[in-house]
Amino acid sequence: MIRIVIADDHPVVRAGIRALLDAEDDLEVIREAATADDAVVLADQLAPDLVLMDLQFADGPRGAEATRRIRALDDPPHVLVLTNYDTDADILNAIEAGASGYLLKDAPPDELVAAVRAAAAGESALAPVIAGRLMARMRAPLTSLSARELEVLELVAAGASNTDIAGRLHITEATVKSHLVHIFTKLDVGSRTAAVSAARALGLLR
Repeated sequence: MIRIVIADDHPVVRAGIRALLDAEDDLEVIREAATADDAVVLADQLAPDLVLMDLQFADGPRGAEATRRIRALDDPPHVLVLTNYDTDADILNAIEAGASGYLLKDAPPDELVAAVRAAAAGESALAPVIAGRLMARMRAPLTSLSARELEVLELVAAGASNTDIAGRLHITEATVKSHLVHIFTKLDVGSRTAAVSAARALGLLR
């Protein structure tokens, strides 16, 4: 039996996923978490086989960070991301945080069930569109930003200053400036506003 924790801040979404998974003989939803922090606590206390993780919660975009914390546990469950977001920043942050798979919420039910089984077994479970995005990044490395650069640019897009970014990411302001220089070079732009605009046009940011 594959024991699952569902982490999503929408009760209707959790109920729908639970109904789908509980209908399978080998799957059991043991608990639900409405916040990313709760997901980490339940993963630690209940030792499920898999956490089905959303990326965006009402208290902020914490899914990737929660995934990182879950995967750092002594006996960590696997994590399968199920979200509405498919930007490069979201995908890279989740995969680098240790997620075994990444699906979009419009995935067919049978695809979700298959991905749950694969991720719980430690196998990679990527939606075709996500795999395609990762392949596209490999084919066009000059326009690819690292996960850290994408984190910096996301904060820039949110209006954060260099000081704010440094504090949020626990790095120095000099490191922030270095990341921005690399971002500007890769995107062939000369300003923060232009970098955000270019990144959105390329599908790197929401």
